[in-house]
Amino acid sequence: INNTNNNNDGDNYNGAFNIPGPLNKAINTITIIILFITMISLGCKMEITKIKSHILKPKGVGIALLAQFGIMPLTAYSLAKTLQMDPIKAVTVLICGCCPGGSLSNIFSLAVKGDMNLSIVMTTCSSIVALGMMPLLLFVFCQGFPGLENAVPYVGIMTALAFTLVPCTIGIVINHYKPNYTPVVLKVGLSLLIISTILVSILSGFAVGNVLWTIFMPDVLTVAALMPLIGFTLGYAMSVLFFSCRCSRTISMETGCQNIQLCVAILKVAFTPEVIGPMFLFPLIYIMFQCGEALLLALCFRCYQTLKPPAEGKCHSCLCVFNVMLGRRTEGSEEHTLNTHLLVIISNIQT
Repeated sequence: INNTNNNNDGDNYNGAFNIPGPLNKAINTITIIILFITMISLGCKMEITKIKSHILKPKGVGIALLAQFGIMPLTAYSLAKTLQMDPIKAVTVLICGCCPGGSLSNIFSLAVKGDMNLSIVMTTCSSIVALGMMPLLLFVFCQGFPGLENAVPYVGIMTALAFTLVPCTIGIVINHYKPNYTPVVLKVGLSLLIISTILVSILSGFAVGNVLWTIFMPDVLTVAALMPLIGFTLGYAMSVLFFSCRCSRTISMETGCQNIQLCVAILKVAFTPEVIGPMFLFPLIYIMFQCGEALLLALCFRCYQTLKPPAEGKCHSCLCVFNVMLGRRTEGSEEHTLNTHLLVIISNIQT
């Protein structure tokens, strides 16, 4: 990566970029703490019974994971190729695109009145599946960029992914055996998360210094703006063919929202400062666009729902008719209502 990047005159900031040892260790440590706290909080939201129910009926999670690990990595690759990014920028974008879903998606799913059980299970399952899928996807897509074929530190990435499973498991155990501790863990975790995020932002500002401007390049901003928007849009379009509007909104949020804490940890720990340069701050730009676009979509949905309250029911009923035509079963009360309406229509036709 170093050799390829040094050949690009407009992007030679990495060669002169160097973080002092103690400051670099401090940023790495705080970044790992942030990731650890985030994954414990995610685990505390999970219930073993809900995990079992979705494992026994894996259709929803399967489609959601296909959207997560199909749409986002392909979007990242396409944008990096189209904008002709240099290897450092390309590998950063690919790592962000191949990351699993983040815990912010649970909040946004709630904002759009999505299926919270599916949201939490999908976030957890994508974190587990990422242990194998993320290195595989990076290996496949890096073949399209000269100089990246053998440059990605797969061992470091897999170590970071395996590390996320430990706090997630701790959170699940706490929620299962000591559920009364869960609210306390979530509140303390949120406080520590805010403090740690502020600290790492300040330290990163000192570390980056005069080369901070290099991260705000047009191609970087374009990718950060388009990636989550494409994820939200295609995630909904793909899932609405199989699920209700409620589940589709959930999958949309899960697809577009990446685990930014994990992405920062991988970029900061798996790569040396001389190699990655200030691009380890790319996830922070991504999360600003991600949150802004998700909030805008949630606002549009709420306004649309207020103006046209029957829209949700119509969409759901159309899906039910589609399911009945295919011989699929729907939910209990919903199926009874649909059958009643169909019987009335048939009797009217006969009359």
